Amino acid sequence: MSKRHYIIPVFVSHRGCPHDCIFCNQKKITGSGGDVSGIEVKEKIEEYLKTMPLENSHIELAFFGGSFTAIPIEQQKELLEAAQPYLKQGFIKNIRVSTRPDCIDEEVISILKLYGVQIVELGVQSLDEEVLRISNRGHSVQSVIDSVNLLKEHGFTVGVQVMVGLPGDNEEKSIATVKRLVGLKPHIARIYPALVIRNTYMEKMYERGLYKPLSLESAVEICKKLLIIFEQNNIEVIRIGLQPTEEIGEGKEVAAGPFHPSMRQLVVSSIYRDMLENIINDMKPVESIEIEVNSKEISDIIGQKRTNIDFLSKKYKLKKIAVIQSPDIEKQSITVKSGEIERNLSVKDFYKLPVK
Repeated sequence: MSKRHYIIPVFVSHRGCPHDCIFCNQKKITGSGGDVSGIEVKEKIEEYLKTMPLENSHIELAFFGGSFTAIPIEQQKELLEAAQPYLKQGFIKNIRVSTRPDCIDEEVISILKLYGVQIVELGVQSLDEEVLRISNRGHSVQSVIDSVNLLKEHGFTVGVQVMVGLPGDNEEKSIATVKRLVGLKPHIARIYPALVIRNTYMEKMYERGLYKPLSLESAVEICKKLLIIFEQNNIEVIRIGLQPTEEIGEGKEVAAGPFHPSMRQLVVSSIYRDMLENIINDMKPVESIEIEVNSKEISDIIGQKRTNIDFLSKKYKLKKIAVIQSPDIEKQSITVKSGEIERNLSVKDFYKLPVK
């Protein structure tokens, strides 16, 4: 039986960040303001442990927001020290931190290792120097390369966070960024479409007509390509899109941009639509099809508000599309039938096809 994975999130807000990136208002993004203390970390852990089954579970403490390793050393130690009793007793299995690529060095690494940190995620955003400059990131591409390599040398699980649609960015630059990151062989990745958050410099750029965010459709298309490139190379993408909070949502603190509460599902549904088109083009002409799919992926196949079904019906003039739950179909795999014709395609095999 596989273990259930739980995360205890601790938001350190804007602590440690030496630069104000044009897209960032950490208090709004994390849904949290102010600093956190070691006592508050303990309280948070106790609060969450009461709601989590301890048997057959993998519980992780994650410090999100800000740049953890840029916080003054004594404060880093205070926060990490608070977790030590729970780590030693086995209640918490590992600790994760997020930080900037230019805030990793041998001293930082020695502290992280001393306190049992196992996963370090780097806010890369882009590997295009112009995009980094316009975004006021304050670090270079080389900083990313050096930090990923150093963390891997010391045995950390390394995550990279990529942001698409920033000022100066485009699809070609985003794809180039991910292909270059793949060469560094991180272990995990996150993909975030850039959003215009209120009270940021990017909002001013947007209001002055100096910046145009991606449409939702364009963001899905780019994220889809990046997801495929990462997973073609066995790099797991653990999140796509900013997590909704009470404040983060279209019309709230998001002034503009491709926000959607289920961004990953939109991306996955788009991939399934591409897979279905691949199959139908191989089978046509057909008037109707029957799609067999694992029960847990029916909504991804159909698409939100039946977008995939409606798209395929219109494009291929299909009279009927039936989506059937099949116990014989593995996850991430589909079978399409039309009369005596049958075709099978898995996501894994689809990913082997070249990205257009």
